[in-house]
Amino acid sequence: MQEAGIRQSLTSIIPKIEAIVGREHVTTAVEDLLCYAYDATNRHCRPDAVAFPANTDEVSDILRLANEHRFFVVPRGAGTGMTGGALAVQGGLVMVMTRFSRILTIDTDNLVAEVEPGVITGHFQEVVEGKGLFYPPDPSSASYCTLGGNVAECAGGPRAVKYGVTRDYVLGLEVVLPSGEIIRTGVRTAKGVVGYDLTRLMVGSEGTLGVITKIVLRLFPFPEVVRTLSVVFSRIQDAVRTVCEIIRSGVVPRTVEYMDQAAIRCVEDYLNLGLPVDAGAMLLIEVDGSLSAVETAISDLTDICKNCGAYQVHVASSAQEAKDLWRARQAISPALFRLGPDKINEDIVVPRNRIPDMVEWIDDLRKRTGLTIVTFGHAGDGNIHFNIMLDRRDREILEKAESAVEELFRQTIALGGTISGEHGVGITKAPYIGMEIGSAELALMKRIKAVFDPNGILNPGKIF
Repeated sequence: MQEAGIRQSLTSIIPKIEAIVGREHVTTAVEDLLCYAYDATNRHCRPDAVAFPANTDEVSDILRLANEHRFFVVPRGAGTGMTGGALAVQGGLVMVMTRFSRILTIDTDNLVAEVEPGVITGHFQEVVEGKGLFYPPDPSSASYCTLGGNVAECAGGPRAVKYGVTRDYVLGLEVVLPSGEIIRTGVRTAKGVVGYDLTRLMVGSEGTLGVITKIVLRLFPFPEVVRTLSVVFSRIQDAVRTVCEIIRSGVVPRTVEYMDQAAIRCVEDYLNLGLPVDAGAMLLIEVDGSLSAVETAISDLTDICKNCGAYQVHVASSAQEAKDLWRARQAISPALFRLGPDKINEDIVVPRNRIPDMVEWIDDLRKRTGLTIVTFGHAGDGNIHFNIMLDRRDREILEKAESAVEELFRQTIALGGTISGEHGVGITKAPYIGMEIGSAELALMKRIKAVFDPNGILNPGKIF
């Protein structure tokens, strides 16, 4: 094992980590460290070592060792996070959870599953769907992100407008605390209110309070019918007004996604699917339920969209056509790099009735700054993905972009929103957390962190 770059404090500990997980499951080779030095933020923080535990006892032993010798441990799933939550910003050991890859049980009587955190979200969805069941949370990275990472970040996705986010499906957890102590939280039943809700505390804690080793998830029966509509507008203002009208009408689609003109053009150039590149905006709407309920919803949605100025409402005629539309939506993030080599990606949320105000403000920001700004996202729940495409080597543009982000966050708070809907805080939003969270609340959160992790060894530098 190559140990170049290892801090002296951790170098002497490597044999002890090898004794816990096996020598073949620890690496200090520079080329391996570089592979685990980044996440989807494209920021790089090289760890001192990487370990791949396979069971709860191994995680516990590593964390006990970390407390004894005072080295940092950073839990990591697939590295798809958007705010730097899995980066070793202060060095130390990255603990990769991909060997925890088993679906342990699927209880079709009680609609409950128990899984390990390294299970790929999309794979889990396919397996439960094969049993006629449904796991709704659907982050755009579902084909490669892990359930453990979803729980750590409280991931959302397009279906959140009807079905909620990851926290709404986590019934219980097995967690290794920073001390190495193993706890089990929550229930396997439909109800349970005994004691403090430690499960909810862990969900969304971004790997700062413990390492998740098992997850108990709630499932639904698979919907009888699913239909996908694409709706095209000349003006983005009409598209976002339509979202408000849909919600106000009482119709509850399972997704209402929107793409602005820049996003449509990027994706069409990237995939060549025949998207309407001259449109001002496009909505992607999905409805599910019984056949009669879906047919009624499609009729109502068509009327609402046309009354709000849509010039095309199309219901996908086949599963492949619907899949292509979703391929377009999921390809936005990679397609945007055609507009610039670097990206600043924020995921603000505003009350749904304030989406038109937010979109109008962003359009004004684009004109005032001259920045390349692209928006898309989960319009049905007010979650707007705000992207600035740029070259970070241009210091003047980078400073202008960073100033625009701060403006964006202030406007979001002013509209009654939140600066992060599903990406978490990590390191990228930590400087802004005080805009939304008061000093007393922040102090309480820091005290909670200190109770769980008095030596500060677990995922340091995140959130606060």
